[in-house]
Amino acid sequence: MKLLITSCLFVLLAVPIQAQAQTLEQSFDEWITALRAEAIALGISEATLAALDQLEPVSRVLELDNSQPEFVQTFTHYLGLRVTEAQIERGQSLLRQHAALLEEVRSRYGVQPHYLAAFWAIESNFGRNTGGFSVLQALATLAYDPRRAEFFRRELLTALQIIDDGHIAADSMSGSWAGAMGQLQFLPSVFYSYGVDGDNDGRIDIWNSLPDIFHSAANFLSESGWRGDERWGREVILPVNFDFRLSGTGTRKRLQEWKELGIIQTSGAPIPVADMDASIVLPVGAAGPAFLAYDNYRTTLVYNPSTFYALTVGHLADRFTGSAAIQRMPDNERAMSVANVKELQERLNALGFNSGEPDGRVGRRTRSAIRSYQGDSDLPMDGYASIQLLEAVRD
Repeated sequence: MKLLITSCLFVLLAVPIQAQAQTLEQSFDEWITALRAEAIALGISEATLAALDQLEPVSRVLELDNSQPEFVQTFTHYLGLRVTEAQIERGQSLLRQHAALLEEVRSRYGVQPHYLAAFWAIESNFGRNTGGFSVLQALATLAYDPRRAEFFRRELLTALQIIDDGHIAADSMSGSWAGAMGQLQFLPSVFYSYGVDGDNDGRIDIWNSLPDIFHSAANFLSESGWRGDERWGREVILPVNFDFRLSGTGTRKRLQEWKELGIIQTSGAPIPVADMDASIVLPVGAAGPAFLAYDNYRTTLVYNPSTFYALTVGHLADRFTGSAAIQRMPDNERAMSVANVKELQERLNALGFNSGEPDGRVGRRTRSAIRSYQGDSDLPMDGYASIQLLEAVRD
């Protein structure tokens, strides 16, 4: 049974949010009073709103929200933490244990069980790590902070509506510091739009009920474009003359076109050809593994818009079904710190390659500047920021 969406949700989406400048002028107690009035106007009950009396800003939430990692995590490290022999064996065991439920979900939504297990593993370690924060406390802290007040205020009001609808008690609504909830790490808005009562008990429990967890995840993926008759992608070998300007999700070609360009499977066999588009994804640049990424890869990015995340989900799902490890992982991948990236941007700008305002983050403009520099320097134009590239720019 799909989540029953009351008229309050539509009112919620239409209610104007107070300007961030006003938030700065209010004490937290004054802000809570205004929030309570807005929630009452949406029809949320006084019984639910009693939970607001216990809220106060949590400094740790703001620390985590404002912090930048000292080092940009490498693909090798990211993947190695999440795809281990223990995780593979546990996933295979759980797939067998819950085979009947997962097949029921596959029949309804078209999402294959091994992919659901991979999302479950990456999001919460198969339910073992769902976050230790009160969702209401975390969202209230972030909504009171002016930087993204509007977004988190809406999420907080939606969380209150979820409680008011009887899906979870306020003191049981736990999640991450950013308000992502349960074994799926859904934000309240995602829960409200895609949550499913899989066990038909009248409420949606993505904290404890596996039917609700699997039905909700599959519903979200299905509605986001998942294709149950396709895989996510595969590792491939690029030809020696490959034009690396064609890499990245901004370029999509038919499989037949990629085949004609000389791309082959890691076994040396031709890539299978079907009526599908794909992109070449290079998480470590030209010197690392290459992946032919299909539409389900793009749908995975809807869940989390991270290249590392999407590749790891797909690869872990493959490992659950007996596929081999990635063949061309780099041996000594070196992390770029935020300071390294900022220096690279500054040096590219000084050389006339516009990477935008140096901010230590590799975005589209920085990748474009890197490609331009690589083209002028007879380097593979993969747009990848690396220590090796920084050292070349320094010379």
